[in-house]
Amino acid sequence: MEWISNLFFGGSVAQSVIVLACVITIGLILSKIKIAGISFGVTWILFVGIAFSHFGLTMDIHTLHFVKEFGLILFVYSVGLQVGPGFFASLKKGGLKLNMLAVLIVFLGVGVTLIIKFISGLSVSTMTGILSGAITNTPGLGAAQQTYTEMHGVTDPSIATGYALAYPLGVIGIILSMVVLRKLFSITTEGENERIKELQKENPVETIRCSIIVENRKLFGRYVKDLKQLYAADYVMSRVHDKEGKITIATADTRINEGDRVLIVTQKKNLEEIVRFFGCQVEMTDNEWGIFDVDVVPRRVLVTNNSVNGRSLAELKLGKAFGITVTRINRAGVDLLAKPDTALQIGDRLTIVGTQQSIDGAAKLLGNSMKRLREPNLIAIFLGIALGILVGTIPFMIPGIPQPIKLGLAGGPLIVAILISKFGPKYKIVTYTTMSANLMLREIGISLFLACVGIDAGGNFVDTIVNGGGAIWILYGFIITIVPILIVGIIGRSIFKMNYFSLMGLIAGSTTDPPALAYANSTSGNDLPAVSYATVYPLTMFLRVLTAQLLVLFC
Repeated sequence: MEWISNLFFGGSVAQSVIVLACVITIGLILSKIKIAGISFGVTWILFVGIAFSHFGLTMDIHTLHFVKEFGLILFVYSVGLQVGPGFFASLKKGGLKLNMLAVLIVFLGVGVTLIIKFISGLSVSTMTGILSGAITNTPGLGAAQQTYTEMHGVTDPSIATGYALAYPLGVIGIILSMVVLRKLFSITTEGENERIKELQKENPVETIRCSIIVENRKLFGRYVKDLKQLYAADYVMSRVHDKEGKITIATADTRINEGDRVLIVTQKKNLEEIVRFFGCQVEMTDNEWGIFDVDVVPRRVLVTNNSVNGRSLAELKLGKAFGITVTRINRAGVDLLAKPDTALQIGDRLTIVGTQQSIDGAAKLLGNSMKRLREPNLIAIFLGIALGILVGTIPFMIPGIPQPIKLGLAGGPLIVAILISKFGPKYKIVTYTTMSANLMLREIGISLFLACVGIDAGGNFVDTIVNGGGAIWILYGFIITIVPILIVGIIGRSIFKMNYFSLMGLIAGSTTDPPALAYANSTSGNDLPAVSYATVYPLTMFLRVLTAQLLVLFC
């Protein structure tokens, strides 16, 4: 049986691989366990790695260091690609309130961490690990570890130990905070659902269709392409129904006459002004508009042609070329109005209205190949990783700080991924990846990283709890978890009058905690928590990584 001993303790490449594989496999099996409906997910891999290391099953130190850093890079880069398209949109007015409250949770957590640091006398690196565990943010853990190593040339096991100790109660504390807020404000599901119905009636960003009869004398005889000069609201004219009952696709060269009926696609907030501009709203069924007519149909078309990537609708001139109208663009599950200056990206789904023949012509130009979307775009992944590492190693001098700072192997790839996913199409870089491909990269990266972190920290874990005062770290983490959430939850409910379901999504997103989102979704029975989560997640993820690095650098 000597060969088995050599396989698990021999220090070879095979030994490193089999230890990693066993740690990850056992961790993933345990991740299926739920206690009171709560699961610790892939974090079980960290705990299994700690157990393996405690009993002497470790890895070659150089291999461990490489795999840990590479796993971290894969994880944060995949997260950046996922959240990038929505990152800048989440900062706009629609999500400003949610993001400001999420930012407040982030900085309150940092503030509580610093207060506990000065009271307890623990090192800032240890407290940063506790902070990352308390808000269940693994990229923050990676950023703190990598920054500490860059500064001192060695790792600090207490960062991972603090994370591991604070994480379990962090997951519970986030959900418990939601329960406390519910009891504090005597919230009922029925009452919140009534509030949601009222909000939905007044939803200003809902995309709708409306039929309008043209009565504005200033519009008589004008072409569709000239209307934007008179009124520049966001709308798309889909079809025109003239006095004789003829239905035509509204192109740039379509002439509008008195008494014509036009089918408009717009946001609900613009509807009243648009109706006033054209004339008077009328009721017309889909059948009257010929939506079920074999000659005039709406159809979804995929953008998969590389030559179209990054080009605007105005550049493509689809209306003039094919006699069709693009009414909506679905990007990553979100419907957008088709504006002339909207740049298309690989993976966009366009709603096009026109004849079957004209739509076929447009589809040929756009690509419309599901097979093309299934092909991996590896250039953007490896180019982005290379650029991210380059950016992460650039030293920045800050007045008053003796040592230059760096974004590191966590911050650099994250920022580059966000930027390349947003602006890459303008430079003909195809950044589209399917959700399954992105999830695969992300899960492989986080699994490798957590396994290595656990193996690296396991040797001192039990000793820290028994002899190093580690038990009190759990309490510190719990305080860091609940205090910021309760403060912001009270502000959000009492001052901003937020509904409870959106508030739960805000809390889950500001702590980047999927188990909390799962709890919120099961409690609400609607998608409001998921919408809030997605709105604040990009900015929160960025700030969690950044603040973890800044704590290690400056404190």
